[in-house]
Amino acid sequence: MRLCSIASGSSGNCIYVGSEQTHLLVDCGISGKRIENGLAQIEVPADTLKGVLITHEHKDHIQGLGVLARRYGVPVYGTVETINAILKNGGVGRIDESLLRYVVPDQPLVIGDITVNPFSMSHDACNPVCYTFEREGKKIGMATDLGTYDDYIVSKLSGSKVLYLEANHDVNMLMVGGYPYYLKQRIVGDKGHLSNERSAELICKLLHEDLKNIILAHLSKENNYAELAYETVRVEVENHLKGCSYKPEIVVANRDIPSKMVKI
Repeated sequence: MRLCSIASGSSGNCIYVGSEQTHLLVDCGISGKRIENGLAQIEVPADTLKGVLITHEHKDHIQGLGVLARRYGVPVYGTVETINAILKNGGVGRIDESLLRYVVPDQPLVIGDITVNPFSMSHDACNPVCYTFEREGKKIGMATDLGTYDDYIVSKLSGSKVLYLEANHDVNMLMVGGYPYYLKQRIVGDKGHLSNERSAELICKLLHEDLKNIILAHLSKENNYAELAYETVRVEVENHLKGCSYKPEIVVANRDIPSKMVKI
């Protein structure tokens, strides 16, 4: 399997996951044109996509969904509540009902040669989900827009060879920044976003010898720096692995351009 972050951040998210036979997107929070250009850069024709898996209905995750579905007839996957919220909002335009596919948390589905596992997350949206992907015993775990995590989240992400995980904000930057009080409280709340520190804590619970790549994602443009997120997580991981012979690679997903393709 392969993973490439086409765009990542509070201004828009779109991630490619696939194999030689099956090409998928997780979220479409940027324009259709940017998605097409990003796919072209990683040599994945947009008309070969087998599905778009939506985590939740917020704009930074669905902006280009309507264009992609209409232009290429790509199936759209999400919970009933998420899809209904998208259709009710109307911001993505018309989507043919025949393209809609409903997922249920904790009920795996197979798309091509990839098994997709949706699981519930804590965020202020309509029954949102994260996803893991498995093929031939290898697993990719993805989780962003997590207000908090618990043993359930840890169990769903455990065993991943690649982790794509939110490190949204630095708490100090957020608190002294210009956001209004209610928005600061939303972000740090249990249905908001993971801070760098909380992301590092979660990652340390998921470390194992076969975890090769950690990709930090969904960084806030106003309340974080890539270097700060990286250093916060790196220090915690290295302290946790002190004396161990293995060390996963840690990178930060790019905001506006495709990141390096990760292969397992």
